[in-house]
Amino acid sequence: MGDKEKSADRHLPTRSRNQQPAASIQQPASSSQSAGLYIHVPFCIRKCRYCDFASCDKLSLQHDYADALFREMSAVEEAFPLFDTLYFGGGTPTAINSDLLVRIVETALCRFGFAPAPEVTVEANPGTVSAALFERLRGAGVNRLNIGVQSFCDKHLRFLGRIHSARDAEQCIRLARDAGFDNVGVDLIYGLPGQGKKTWLDDLKNALAFFPEHISCYMLTFEPGTPLSCDLAAGRIAAAKEETVAALFLTTDEVLTEEGYLHYEVSNFARSARRRSRHNAKYWALAPTLGLGPSAHTYVPDPPVRWWNTAAVEDYIEAAASGQRPVAGKERLTPEQCMIEAVYLALRTAEGIDPAAFEGRFGASFDRLFEGLAASLQDEGMLQRRGGRWSPTLRGMQFADALAQRFVERI
Repeated sequence: MGDKEKSADRHLPTRSRNQQPAASIQQPASSSQSAGLYIHVPFCIRKCRYCDFASCDKLSLQHDYADALFREMSAVEEAFPLFDTLYFGGGTPTAINSDLLVRIVETALCRFGFAPAPEVTVEANPGTVSAALFERLRGAGVNRLNIGVQSFCDKHLRFLGRIHSARDAEQCIRLARDAGFDNVGVDLIYGLPGQGKKTWLDDLKNALAFFPEHISCYMLTFEPGTPLSCDLAAGRIAAAKEETVAALFLTTDEVLTEEGYLHYEVSNFARSARRRSRHNAKYWALAPTLGLGPSAHTYVPDPPVRWWNTAAVEDYIEAAASGQRPVAGKERLTPEQCMIEAVYLALRTAEGIDPAAFEGRFGASFDRLFEGLAASLQDEGMLQRRGGRWSPTLRGMQFADALAQRFVERI
């Protein structure tokens, strides 16, 4: 599970969408703003028990998938003029053949236009890496790794269904450093059934021992249809209590900020402003993004349109083989939907909302639309006024969804 574009849509409130059939999809208009490119690699050795992302273990399809991906690249390579981030997520990109992964990376960097010094990220699972792979990725142009550690406790890793051990995770980070990566992110999960403060502190301390440039700490969620949600429904496991999860969130902030990390988004911490995820920031800011591969999403802000690919690998391959775009659906966002998404995502970040930029974008006065609300939330300790912006406090981040909902009710 990575710090990736798919997490952005998950936090948006549910509203009716103006969905259109895939046949109506057209190429996006050019944008002067540098965009982000996301490529979904949908293969895993084994699906984790908590994961509901589009992935499968049919590694025999990886070469057919790559052929389909290259066809999709050809169909859209002139749609966006310039990218400055490239993110390979999954699934598990490092689960596929190393020659094939390197070829995909090199092809993407060659086919599309990139600004100088782009951020190029690959997600890695500690159970699927080697020194040779990291060295080859580094040589191909990858300059950032996002490692799905999730825990340094073997018991917790088994519960989550991970294929690696704590020792594998430690070795993976060492291999990344040995290969010359100076921008390494570590993903962790908290709020597991029975998890207490001590075991979570152990995970944080183990991560900090490697001085990662970025740490993502996600609360365990029980997504419908996953094995963990079935166990929960059947009473085989019990979810952590809300007060326990809240305490772990506060502990995370306390420990990581004391170590000098910036808590710049609800689940994300960076050692410096320069080490924030430039790619994920595009989703939070609703910047243009192109998604390739099964289930990947594309967003064009002017006019605001989003479309997404079919999720099944077989359907994705079949569409490419028949000369069709693998698009499953499309939505044209109304001004109201754009405003809701902008507020909802901005309030997950430490930067929050700039009222002047809000008015410039939507032609509506922030102060009039949310008259008295921001000040009231400031009195409640949820918002703070900083440099002309309304930003969430730590308490506001802790209850980010509820905070955003207060604004959504005014739209």
